[in-house]
Amino acid sequence: MKKLFGTDGVRGVANVYPMTTEMAMQIGRAAAYLFKNGNRRHRIVIGKDTRLSGYMLENALVAGICSMGVDVLLVGPLPTPGIANITSSMRADAGVVISASHNPFQDNGIKFFSREGFKLPDEIELKIEDLIFSKKIDSLRPIATEVGKAYRIDDAVGRYVVFLKNTFPKELDLTGMKIVLDCANGAAYKVAPAVLEELGAEVIPFGVKPNGSNINAGCGSLHPEVISEAVKEHRADLGIALDGDADRVIFVDEFGNEVDGDHIMAICATDMLKNKALYRNTLVATVMSNMGLDIAVKRAGGKVVKTAVGDRYVVEEMLKEGYNLGGEQSGHMIFLDHNTTGDGMLSALQLLAIMRRSGRTLSELAEVMIPLPQVLVNVRVAEKKDIMTIPEVASLIRGIEEKLKDEGRILIRYSGTEPLLRIMLEGQDKYQITGWAKEIADLVEKKIGGK
Repeated sequence: MKKLFGTDGVRGVANVYPMTTEMAMQIGRAAAYLFKNGNRRHRIVIGKDTRLSGYMLENALVAGICSMGVDVLLVGPLPTPGIANITSSMRADAGVVISASHNPFQDNGIKFFSREGFKLPDEIELKIEDLIFSKKIDSLRPIATEVGKAYRIDDAVGRYVVFLKNTFPKELDLTGMKIVLDCANGAAYKVAPAVLEELGAEVIPFGVKPNGSNINAGCGSLHPEVISEAVKEHRADLGIALDGDADRVIFVDEFGNEVDGDHIMAICATDMLKNKALYRNTLVATVMSNMGLDIAVKRAGGKVVKTAVGDRYVVEEMLKEGYNLGGEQSGHMIFLDHNTTGDGMLSALQLLAIMRRSGRTLSELAEVMIPLPQVLVNVRVAEKKDIMTIPEVASLIRGIEEKLKDEGRILIRYSGTEPLLRIMLEGQDKYQITGWAKEIADLVEKKIGGK
């Protein structure tokens, strides 16, 4: 069992264990030791989002990495996928992202990329933990010229902007398009507007004035209502909302209606099927994706493979079988032909390219998928106990499953980053499944609920 790492790195309230400067330095030391594989100078890229706590954690990581004789390349605020891209393009030994993604500003996190730009597998994260808690490397202290240096990569934003623009078809541009863009006061506040404007779009920006504490605060992909109202007010062609580290994206169409990751995957998968570009005619999604996605892809001649929740598991399945498109309902989408991890702006550019080539609006494209009604309820818990070992809860769930039969499903799982139980029901009758979800949630709250 992991002690530090969750489904997406180490995460928690900044300055509270495990997100302390002391632990960040230890994580940096352990990672530096693990990624050294020869006598040459080694380099690790560090980037972050716009949280106030990013400064202290960045300095602690730099100290830990340099103390093990590894150099650091600092890129400053940059989207998570941008850090993955720079890590691989600069042939660095690893990349580190300081971010808690869509969480509020008081949280922060540390996650890693390999030299190829992929998130680390569980076994590598366990090795980092073992090096920390076993104290195996405490006595290793390079001295004199063997300690590491820290360098700033001043043109990181420009490099990433160029990379993103190169994923958009060269024969197309965005001239004449009006786009509402919400950067969540996060890592993409410079990159995203620059990319769209340089491709010719008229951009109406929101969430581009970070102050260290306003990341994700009433804005970004968790609050699509912001761009929904703005799209209608400005009569824009669509709205694009990123999260704090810009690895996920949610859209609204020209009428202000939300278009989630499932719809975007359906649009992109069916377009790639039509152009014979979807490898083995297969899309990779998670168990949280709506059954309507399966139906849409199947109708177009493809199939959907499901994984556990988490974009890292989607990527692992894609790499194992060679698939080139995958993602999550939450807006993480991975286009392996272009990048190694979820990338909100890259995903937006792929959608915009389909809109340009087809001449269709986003609302018209989204009609490719008709979702089944879905309800998601979160319950804060005091402990992450196996739900099916609680007799009353297990009995209630089995009874509802019998009523749903093949026309719906129940998915219950714990959050990998918060003390939450997520209860998801899908079925033909929205009113009915809402009632069942509340019934399960109330019983769980009674049995293991937390404050």
